[in-house]
Amino acid sequence: MTKRYLVVFIFSLSLLNISAQQRWSKEKADSWYAAHDWITGANFVPSTAINQLEMWQKDTFDPETIDRELGYAENIDFNTMRVYLHSLAYKADPEEFKKRVDTYLGIADKHNIKTIFVIFDDVWKAEPKIGKQPDPKPGTHNSGWVQDPGYPASKEESNFPELKKYVQDIIGTFKNDERVLFWDLYNEPGNNGKNTESLPLLKQVFAWAREIDPSQPLSVGLWDWSFTELNAYQAQNSDIITYHDYENPEWHKRVIQLLKAHDRPMICTEYMARTRDSRFSNTLPMLAEYKIGAINWGLVKGKSNTIYAWDTPIGSGEEPIEWFHDIFRKDGTPYREDEVNLIKKLNEENNNN
Repeated sequence: MTKRYLVVFIFSLSLLNISAQQRWSKEKADSWYAAHDWITGANFVPSTAINQLEMWQKDTFDPETIDRELGYAENIDFNTMRVYLHSLAYKADPEEFKKRVDTYLGIADKHNIKTIFVIFDDVWKAEPKIGKQPDPKPGTHNSGWVQDPGYPASKEESNFPELKKYVQDIIGTFKNDERVLFWDLYNEPGNNGKNTESLPLLKQVFAWAREIDPSQPLSVGLWDWSFTELNAYQAQNSDIITYHDYENPEWHKRVIQLLKAHDRPMICTEYMARTRDSRFSNTLPMLAEYKIGAINWGLVKGKSNTIYAWDTPIGSGEEPIEWFHDIFRKDGTPYREDEVNLIKKLNEENNNN
């Protein structure tokens, strides 16, 4: 995140004439948010999956691990998981893919957990491939995570008809499913140097989803304050405001105060990077105070290697002195008992019931 661009971005929203036709009214968005308990949880991929494809492909879909690990989340009163889908897993067998999604939702519902589904993603490896996924690189953060649809696929409009079919089939299938909390249409558009190259697909995915008119809200999270054009489009077309922040609480608080100018429900869909001083202890109470949903990165230590920091790999694969992300070891033991106690305490205090 480039800090100096934040105020420029907020100011620019008032200067740009961005169409937001069909966007939910403020009243509808507020009513939706008020109907839910305080939204807390994690970004989730089972510990046995290195990426979204390994999570969702037939040969590696792992409902047993998903069930066990969502049980860990339920035990600390998390009520939401943010989960990435992948268009290539759908393309391989659309009907079976949708059945696996339904199976996942059934498991999550058993644990009283709703799901935020992410459709597209501009982060990490640019050329996703169906089939067996690579083994993790020792000590390297997210060494196998893949973009969706990838690059240059994300900017090639010849791909759009097939992507439209995917988006509208998935959202159409689950458009009235109460187990789906909302649709996060595009994770970090413009990442990996794409910037406005991602704008055409961003606009299309909003349009495709609006045609389906799901009962759940639509959003695309703000994440890089230098991307003025992308950010303006995202903010003006999202039913609820979502964002990412891995900075210390002083900076994070300034982001909250500025984004509150939109006067919409807010959910932080990525936070918590301990070695950057974004921690449960200093950030989660602040999000609770402001009534902002809180979805941290990572639930269980696993093949994604997100206990390691983005830019400091440990080639030996030994455990870092301080974990970057994640809450639990594979057996359900917390990385830090004080953290899970705090999470549970705040969830109990902020439950609307």
